[in-house]
Amino acid sequence: MSIVKDSNAGKMLEEKMIDYKRFAVVLLAVGSFFYLGVIIPSGEKVLIDLYMMMCSSMLFLAGSIYFFTLSKQIKTKLDDINE
Repeated sequence: MSIVKDSNAGKMLEEKMIDYKRFAVVLLAVGSFFYLGVIIPSGEKVLIDLYMMMCSSMLFLAGSIYFFTLSKQIKTKLDDINE
């Protein structure tokens, strides 16, 4: 019975790891697009718009790093379970 629980726990951890990686990749892509919007020159840019885009870019990139670290922690837990 404990083997079934371990296998279900491992499967749930693996699904969480995959979800966290997907979240991280999406946040990385969105943050990159915001950053490109800041550095690519265009017509007139208001200073407050630049600050908002930079702040949102940093927040999305920080979220991406956070989810990548969560995914890595879960991967190490899965490796420990599989040993």
